[in-house]
Amino acid sequence: MTSDPVDHRSSARATLAISCTATLLVLLNFTALVSTVRIIGAELGSGASGQTWLLGSISLGLAASLMVAGTLADDYGRKRLFVIGGAALTLATVVCAIAPTTAVFVLGRAVQGAASAALLASGLGLVGHVFAPGPERVRATGLWGAMVGGGIAAGPVFSALLIKVTDWRITYWITALIVALVTLWGVLALKESRNEQRRRFDLAGVVTFAAGISLLVAAFTEGRGGWTRLHVLLFLGVALLLLAGFVWIERRATDPMLDLALLRRPAFIASTVGALMTGLGVIGFMTWVPIAAQGVLGSSPLQSAGLIGIWSGLSFVAAPQARRLTGRVVDRHQVAAGLVVCGVGEIALTGITEHSSWWRYVPGLVLAGLGSGVVNAALAGLAVRSVPAHRVAMGSAANNAARYLGSSVGVALVAAVLAFAPRGGGAAHELGIGMSHAAAISGVLALVGAVLVALCREHTDREESAGDRGSRDLEKSV
Repeated sequence: MTSDPVDHRSSARATLAISCTATLLVLLNFTALVSTVRIIGAELGSGASGQTWLLGSISLGLAASLMVAGTLADDYGRKRLFVIGGAALTLATVVCAIAPTTAVFVLGRAVQGAASAALLASGLGLVGHVFAPGPERVRATGLWGAMVGGGIAAGPVFSALLIKVTDWRITYWITALIVALVTLWGVLALKESRNEQRRRFDLAGVVTFAAGISLLVAAFTEGRGGWTRLHVLLFLGVALLLLAGFVWIERRATDPMLDLALLRRPAFIASTVGALMTGLGVIGFMTWVPIAAQGVLGSSPLQSAGLIGIWSGLSFVAAPQARRLTGRVVDRHQVAAGLVVCGVGEIALTGITEHSSWWRYVPGLVLAGLGSGVVNAALAGLAVRSVPAHRVAMGSAANNAARYLGSSVGVALVAAVLAFAPRGGGAAHELGIGMSHAAAISGVLALVGAVLVALCREHTDREESAGDRGSRDLEKSV
């Protein structure tokens, strides 16, 4: 760091601004599709399975790439990975803009996910490097976290507004241009940082984890067409073998990508399980809400974007306010309580039919939004303190990988529930029945997640506080 306090503050502000802008763009791009997937799917000739892939492919790329992105950022340069991620996201977004088929669009979205993983992991790592532990870092990471909710809220509205006046492909051209400008901003303003002691690159762990996660998500996505089909069983079998191989490799690696000793830490388990169940039980279902609003209520893309904005917007508002619970309620209990509120909110969305008013969605979305805000804020702190200070980027990456793996599987799970919904009464009626079933199942999954997180009890509050102090001391030394 520079010895000039004025220069340091200026550099820190620029780093925070760039990281927050990139995070906002990543989440905006992540959710932009949910309000326009029916239009894009119709133009590309996507069937039911194709639309599921359109929605889930970016989560697949994120889940498979986040942990390796965190490792590369810490060991090989956070600015370097940020710039590489920005360039890759720009190119992948152009591929989506010109995609002639569903397969090409899905490939572009998967690459977008991998590039987004690089931006998320390196961006938060850069913020953690320039802001020392204490109130300034809390404010900085709180602002960074708020951008997650802000991007989720803005994405569907952004794409729905543009599609009213132009072609959907223009959305991706504009996004590519903005990402390119932010990447250039990073090249000019960011300062490089990395760990002083570089770890060995765990190639075998990276390959087995990424391939295993990718095939697992592919199996869940294709399973909606029949779980006994040969290629679905093959995907599942090979995925389980690869993930078992990953565990075997990590136990023997000198510098593993994921230190399995972390699984003996209740805080790490709570962080990972909480993120996984948030993706599986909340984000996966909410991804389908705009589609359901269009199909069941006949809403326009913009109206459906505004509807899902109730959930994501309240999450954006609630996340910074959740910091007021610090010192009163431990972060693990905050995650559990937030998941309970999310689960109740989703269960409140059951029973919606084609005869319902859009107001029928509001109470459930309000509850789920408030719960999501608390969960997002608490998970960020839990992920950081659950790992050694010099592996903070990896801890954040593992947490986000679990979240996006869960969301990818959650999207496929809702699709499978819709496929098995009772037939008769028309398409709108069938979709309404299927979404009611999906809301109930997702709500129960969120409640199960709350119980699992609550069960990850740490030994004593005194030990927990001592562990936090030890992490802060180590962080200062690093």
